[in-house]
Amino acid sequence: MRTIRKIEQSIPNLRQRKKVAAYARVSVESERMHHSLSAQVSYYSSLIQKNPEWEYAGVYADYGISGTGIKKRQEFQRMLEDAEQGKIDLILTKSIQRFARNTVDLLCTVRHLKDLGIEVWFEKEHIHTMSGEGELMLTILASFAQEESRSISTNVKWGTRKRFAQGIPNGRFRIYGYRWQGDQLVPEPKEASVVKLIYDNFLKGLSAETTERQLEEMGIKSFNGKHFGNSAVRRILENITYTGNLLFQKAYSADPITGKTKINHGELPQYFVENTHEAIIPMETYKKVQEERERRRELGALANWSIDTCCFTSKIRCGICGKSFVHIRSNRKNKDCWTCISHKERGRTCRSKGAIPQKVLVKECTEALGLSEFDENVFLNQVDKIVVPEHHVMVFHMKDGTKITRQWVSTARKDYWTSERRKEWAERHKLKSTNPNRKTFNEFTGFIKCGNCGENYRSQQTTYVDGEKERYWRCIGTCGNEAVKDSTMKKLTASVLGMDTFDEGKMDELLEKAVILNGEVTFHFKDGHTETRQYKERKRGYRHSKAYRAYMSEIIQVIKRKDPEAKAKIMELKKEWKREDNRWQKQ
Repeated sequence: MRTIRKIEQSIPNLRQRKKVAAYARVSVESERMHHSLSAQVSYYSSLIQKNPEWEYAGVYADYGISGTGIKKRQEFQRMLEDAEQGKIDLILTKSIQRFARNTVDLLCTVRHLKDLGIEVWFEKEHIHTMSGEGELMLTILASFAQEESRSISTNVKWGTRKRFAQGIPNGRFRIYGYRWQGDQLVPEPKEASVVKLIYDNFLKGLSAETTERQLEEMGIKSFNGKHFGNSAVRRILENITYTGNLLFQKAYSADPITGKTKINHGELPQYFVENTHEAIIPMETYKKVQEERERRRELGALANWSIDTCCFTSKIRCGICGKSFVHIRSNRKNKDCWTCISHKERGRTCRSKGAIPQKVLVKECTEALGLSEFDENVFLNQVDKIVVPEHHVMVFHMKDGTKITRQWVSTARKDYWTSERRKEWAERHKLKSTNPNRKTFNEFTGFIKCGNCGENYRSQQTTYVDGEKERYWRCIGTCGNEAVKDSTMKKLTASVLGMDTFDEGKMDELLEKAVILNGEVTFHFKDGHTETRQYKERKRGYRHSKAYRAYMSEIIQVIKRKDPEAKAKIMELKKEWKREDNRWQKQ
């Protein structure tokens, strides 16, 4: 017997090439370093393209950026984005130091790439991150690279401080009002006149914000050609360089890895070098400005005469969030009180409640200080601050270190809600034209009146079992006058005005009010005549489901039999029905 064998078509299994990229970096901007970076880029481009098993995915290079962080390295960030998009399978780099000098950044980045299935090769250290011992060696060597960075930073700082001790500045810093000519600072005439203006304004009592607006009107720009802000004005006022002297090490780097700087408040020595360049501001003027700055700092908000302040400004603090209380006044609402500023901010998290009326605050301060009449000067001299830990409690922190706790009861509502105010409020709400809430609620607010007691009708929304909603108007009094649907009122109003659809504007123009009594609505026109319309609200009913009708039929049969145990059987039927359907099923 013949043997037949089928030969399947074979498809050659082509091995997919790896997408390989490289990363290079130099931390110093110089001609020599630029040449080094170019050499790295050329080397890796050639190395990747020569390997037949690799596909060239590019070389990412950062120039003149430190390796202690990754946020400012744009090419490094772009490489990570491409890796996440699947454009890279393998990354080559010269050494751990070129990749990152921060141990945490290095390990986090390598682990993230490892989770994506991307390997990193460090040529100098012969480390492949996908290998078993790769991360252990990487951790050890990365720590060495980070400590080397700290050592370099320490050596650089030592050299900088030695130059400070000799009166040599650390490079050519930029400062508004001066330009460098060789190794000498020389005043720039136009900018120097602006500096003098800033100092003169401050000694005249003007704030930095006022000077900012003046410079804006004059068209004066900052050193970078941008808006001259009030913060720049304050920095000029505190900079001793304008006196012709230099103060070195005003700030220092607390950590070379994070790169964060701190103001030197005596942690490190400072170096004051006299008469290094031509002065723009005399030393006497500079000292007067510093004394005035200190005086204004002690006064706080009271030092700024351009804003409305009093003796309580910045003195009252919230005991929950720590923010200051602000003064709120409103003639329309007859309001004069102090409340936590967080109540005026969006997204506030402070849980403080209530405000302190101005009258109560003055009264409590007078009694806490033991005075017969409140005195602002005595308050400012004796009270350091007032803390409000909870509503109706004030704790006075005196400048001699003592504390006085006062509890108070608010009479603001009683003081505000006088008989005259009540009468005025009632009159305003009677008519729609004067009702302050009409736009907030509905078209008929303040328009519909009760024919029994004369009170206004108020709208209430009713939600039926099937989810449908209906708005009703009901008398706010206790007479029990009938309610009317919102839709019915609109139909009747349109009818009395001779219109097909309801028009609120036309109603406001022609009608004064509508009075409801005994199933009739009497519309009072503004020209004096009235028209009446009758209405009858039909109660809404429901068709019962078949299951519910069967259940009710069974109950009726039990009742007809007059069984002594009928009551118990009915209760059992109800429980069984409720188990089947928690609500009475209605259609």
